[in-house]
Amino acid sequence: MSTLLTLAGSCRRSSRTETTQLLSLPTWKSRALCPVSLQQPEPDFFAAALYAAHSADKQPLAKADRATPAPTRTEILRIFICPLLRPIAMSSKWQASDIPPLTNKRVLITGANSGIGYHTALKLARKGAHILLACRNRERGEAALARLHTDSPGIQAELIVLDLASRKSIHNAAATVLSQHQPLHLLINNAAVFAPPTRQETSDGFELQFGTNVLGHFALTALLFPALQQAANDSAARPRIVTIASIAHKRAQINFGDLHSSQSYSPMRAYQQSKLANLLFTFELDRRLRATNSPIMSVAAHPGVAHTNLFQSGNYSAFEKTLRSLFGHAIGIVLNSDSEGALPTLYAATAPNAKDGGYYGPQGFQEMRGHEVGPAFIAPQAADVAAAARLWQVSEQHTDLKFL
Repeated sequence: MSTLLTLAGSCRRSSRTETTQLLSLPTWKSRALCPVSLQQPEPDFFAAALYAAHSADKQPLAKADRATPAPTRTEILRIFICPLLRPIAMSSKWQASDIPPLTNKRVLITGANSGIGYHTALKLARKGAHILLACRNRERGEAALARLHTDSPGIQAELIVLDLASRKSIHNAAATVLSQHQPLHLLINNAAVFAPPTRQETSDGFELQFGTNVLGHFALTALLFPALQQAANDSAARPRIVTIASIAHKRAQINFGDLHSSQSYSPMRAYQQSKLANLLFTFELDRRLRATNSPIMSVAAHPGVAHTNLFQSGNYSAFEKTLRSLFGHAIGIVLNSDSEGALPTLYAATAPNAKDGGYYGPQGFQEMRGHEVGPAFIAPQAADVAAAARLWQVSEQHTDLKFL
């Protein structure tokens, strides 16, 4: 080894000019100076180094080694230098940087004041989209709007006050958007209530999770559908409705006999049911859009397990809020941050390869984490066409809204 290092050092001294030239050239030129065989991950490096060490120590070589011609000092130098000059291979995985330009595209995102919703808004705004931040709390929404402008000066964004747990608020928010007489190119149904410890109700008497996560987004989609149709008429790009589901749907069932958990309430079971309902809605919406030959796409996504304020929002004791905060930070370290969790949403919303009725999520362990986005697992109950049609009818009855 010492001989090899000494030899390499002598090569560097004798070829200092060439080394300087190599290192000062752009990567593609320095790569071109390397022999083709040395640009590939072959064992030439080790064979030549072994030959040099044997020759310097004047030790006899094996028969197979003697057949190899002795490399020159310049060749040995290139063997050592070329691997350092090779360009770093870029990942072929879809990334946020692959989002196409979105200039003049209008995007409404529910729950956009924090977590995945905020990072989705930020990345889409950086691509030129005009963002409508649909937030329940005006003060928090204005803070998020200010943060957006601080993070990316010059972006276009505005606040829409929207409480998905209130039919009146949903109608008012939709009326505000429609009064602008502008197309809506992308609707992202992102907001959610997660497992409050005790059963709560919306202002209209629905169980809070089902009323917000399912019925609230059904009503909003129905009311904003004219703006989505306008975008379909005005642009060659297909508008999309993206609904955020969850891996929690895998353990869920739709209890049509007690949709609002009036008879028995389990925080997690109610959340799981709402996320299964989100998938059933996505797929039924896709079928109805296809039946009318609409260019509008219905797509779903899930973030895996990500650190968002979903784990902290709600009426909890100080101790439980602290515990949930610590749990959320642990998730951010071990699994996904809220920024990373936004990637499947962004893929579903903008990727050219996203399919009608597709469902996308991270491809890491059990779909809980990972930087690669791909088709997500769909539990058999989420593919139940009859249940999806029945849920659609129930949603129409609960919201007094019909579309498609």
